[in-house]
Amino acid sequence: MARWFRASAFAATAGREVASFARQAVLLPYDTLAPVIPDGARDGDEVVVILHGLFASAGVLRPLRTAIERHAALSRASRARGRTDPARAEPSWSVHTATMSYAPGPGVEALSERLAALVAALPDGARLHLVGHSMGGIVCRFFAQEVGDPRIVQTISMASPFGGIPRVALLGFGGARDLDASSPVLRRVLLGTARSSIPHLSIVAGADTLVRSPIAHALPGGEVRVMEGRGHNTLLFDPEVAALVARHVVERRGPAR
Repeated sequence: MARWFRASAFAATAGREVASFARQAVLLPYDTLAPVIPDGARDGDEVVVILHGLFASAGVLRPLRTAIERHAALSRASRARGRTDPARAEPSWSVHTATMSYAPGPGVEALSERLAALVAALPDGARLHLVGHSMGGIVCRFFAQEVGDPRIVQTISMASPFGGIPRVALLGFGGARDLDASSPVLRRVLLGTARSSIPHLSIVAGADTLVRSPIAHALPGGEVRVMEGRGHNTLLFDPEVAALVARHVVERRGPAR
């Protein structure tokens, strides 16, 4: 009986991962020509900048972006209802999302330069939350630690292999070399995190088949949340993951007064 339950759980997880790949295939052509910049972002707003992983595009992030904005609106409404002194109203603020596409090839440092150009187009007084899936999470953390921007509030990674992937460098391009287990870039990120004051959340796919022992790839020293029964790409379309990210964004504004 126990074996049957394990086999059933594995089949369900694999089915969700296959469905996620299919959904990505439909979304890949979108948002590839130019960065997606929120029109209505203002000083004081929260902007969640999301980067995709290798062999994907900003288009695959559309459902996640929509879900984060929706969950953040609900969290803001709950926060407003929970104020102890309604007379001391909190200034109006909103949560927006931004993103960009990149083709396979460039390494982490080159992509961090492109990320710098993206965030330069955002309001000077915005608060930035850098979120990345897979390689995108490593780019976000590298940028936060090595390039920096005083507007960065936190970084969040989703199934990002901070521990490196053995032999991926054999693919031969910069991005793959930077994900290799012996990558100097990964070493810089891991060593630099101890000196950084920017908080980090690692969202780990408990059923990730891209790496062994997925939890071992969480960024050391940061908060870790393991999403059991989710595969590497399933995280992109999981409502619990979107709600978790939105909650972290809203909570970073501090307690409601």
